[in-house]
Amino acid sequence: MATNDYRIERDSLGEMKVPASALYGAQTQRAVENFPVSGLRFPRRFIGALGAIKMTAAQVNMGLKLLDERLGKAVERAAREVMEAELDDQFVVDIYQTGSGTSTNMNANEVIANRAIQILGGKIGSKEVHPNDHVNKGQSSNDVIPTASHVAACAAITEDLLPALKKLQKALDAKAKEFADVVKTGRTHLQDATPVTLGQEFSGYASQIEHGIRRVENTLPHLRELAIGGTAVGTGLNAHPEFAGGVCKGLSKIYDQKFVEAPNHFEAQAARDALVEASGALRTLAVSMSKIANDIRWLGTGPRTGLGEISIPATQPGSSIMPGKVNPVIPESVRQVCAQVMGNDTAIMVSGNADNFELAVMIPVMTYNLLKSIEILANVSHVFVDKCIAGIEANREKCRAYAERSPALATALAPIIGYDKAAEIAKLALVKDMTIRDLVIAEGLMDAKQADEVLDPAKQV
Repeated sequence: MATNDYRIERDSLGEMKVPASALYGAQTQRAVENFPVSGLRFPRRFIGALGAIKMTAAQVNMGLKLLDERLGKAVERAAREVMEAELDDQFVVDIYQTGSGTSTNMNANEVIANRAIQILGGKIGSKEVHPNDHVNKGQSSNDVIPTASHVAACAAITEDLLPALKKLQKALDAKAKEFADVVKTGRTHLQDATPVTLGQEFSGYASQIEHGIRRVENTLPHLRELAIGGTAVGTGLNAHPEFAGGVCKGLSKIYDQKFVEAPNHFEAQAARDALVEASGALRTLAVSMSKIANDIRWLGTGPRTGLGEISIPATQPGSSIMPGKVNPVIPESVRQVCAQVMGNDTAIMVSGNADNFELAVMIPVMTYNLLKSIEILANVSHVFVDKCIAGIEANREKCRAYAERSPALATALAPIIGYDKAAEIAKLALVKDMTIRDLVIAEGLMDAKQADEVLDPAKQV
């Protein structure tokens, strides 16, 4: 019973019209019709992880003699195609769906089953390969979707984010060394403070990213604990005792990660604390990156009326009305990414707070936001290095001039003439528009040689 445009498939709720060319079936089509919300879909990392789980599950079930090898080989091949991005157009369910991700798990089960039927030369929709009985064997959406979210996050962090962050840290550290001898005024509360070097400032930025790398790395052991094998509520009903261990071993080989079966399946399925933790590390990283980008933006203000202590590479015209204007667009892009990551973290935190009893019920939005945060942080880190940090130059003369004119240099006088007298000198220097050095000489407090010895900014860093 079919037309050129659709075929009829059935599930436990009855008949559904499914596009004739679609590999998915009735449950996926119901989800498409039930959740026309955003147009957002699970990203490639997640779909790839889902395919890897289904492929490995088929291999394990065949090894345990629980799945007919003829059917199992077809499922394995079809699932591999999902893993390798050959069937991405068949994953059509909106992110804002059932909170367990059941619709997406069934989307995968139906696509893999029908593709396996094609491989065997059968008729799509015949259920010769059954989406539940064969593809989903030993599994539940309640352990598959959490497992896929962890696997995808681990892969994205280790393959994309950490290499990008290490590149960023290395670039900042290189600038710290390059600018080690550039003396400038420090600033606290946006006011002049005692001298630092531009290299010291950049060493602080490099250290922030180094700390961020460690924070992200520290989330990986928890993300590598997988819920697979817990089935519906964590008891493992309908799963072979060796199933979970076998799937974890197979996934470890595919992703070159040490995945393990969750030591407590009730924690692994009732909550998504590992995703909340990972997002928290990304939020902290975003705060660090935003601070660094904003400092660089301020240090490069000008070119005539700002701080102008550094020059940032010009990447594009900055104004549609002011000719020749160039803006710090790369730091601005970085800060927008950081703002988005902080917002994503709020959504993840609220979603993690919504879990009840034996099931987390906002996994799709948590997973989507976490993977998006990882993706944009990794991408913008490369942009930040290649189009901004690598080309930053120090305006050495301006840095030195600011340092020499800073009233905060009077701090070095305090041990010699006392805090109160030093404060008086600092205020008088502002009133008379003189450097601290010139004023103490004029006031007869020191001769030129003493003043140069005590008030040299380079000796205060």
